Amino acid sequence: MSRIAVFFAEGYEEIEALTVVDLCRRAGIEADMVSVTGEKCVTGSHGIRVEMDRLFEETDLSGYDMLVLPGGMPGTRNLEAHEGLMAGIDDFYEAGRYIAAICAAPSIFGHRGILKGRKACCYPSFESHLEGAEVTHNPVEISGHVITSRGMGTAIELGLTVIGVLCGQEKADRLAAGIVYR
Repeated sequence: MSRIAVFFAEGYEEIEALTVVDLCRRAGIEADMVSVTGEKCVTGSHGIRVEMDRLFEETDLSGYDMLVLPGGMPGTRNLEAHEGLMAGIDDFYEAGRYIAAICAAPSIFGHRGILKGRKACCYPSFESHLEGAEVTHNPVEISGHVITSRGMGTAIELGLTVIGVLCGQEKADRLAAGIVYR
């Protein structure tokens, strides 16, 4: 079974984070919600509190197939300020393992030099942070082992992309039909 970690900081974008978790769990992917706050409950940018599966401090990142960063403000800045998470993102990137980000969060990849020479997308007002990338306006971009997506309205597409990458496109297509997406 594939396994992903979705990271939650105060001010995360609720739909972006929870849609990916929901869709992946429906597909049989173990999707852990990981708090980087030191607290089990994390509040999103619209005041929705969600209880996490685990804390970052008790999480071994090596057991995951993909790390996912939701956007939102100030959630994106709070994720980027977490040194342990940033070290994990760098380790995954350098090892050629999958990393994904949506909305403002692809800016983190840009700041870390991860997007140089890659196609990438993000929330329109953050495009200048995609340092070195060929910026597109597609809902999702897969460039090697780096996946980016534009925002709340593309969260389902991102979730289905993660499923396609980890479980095959046929499974993603079946799930899309089952939720009346396509």
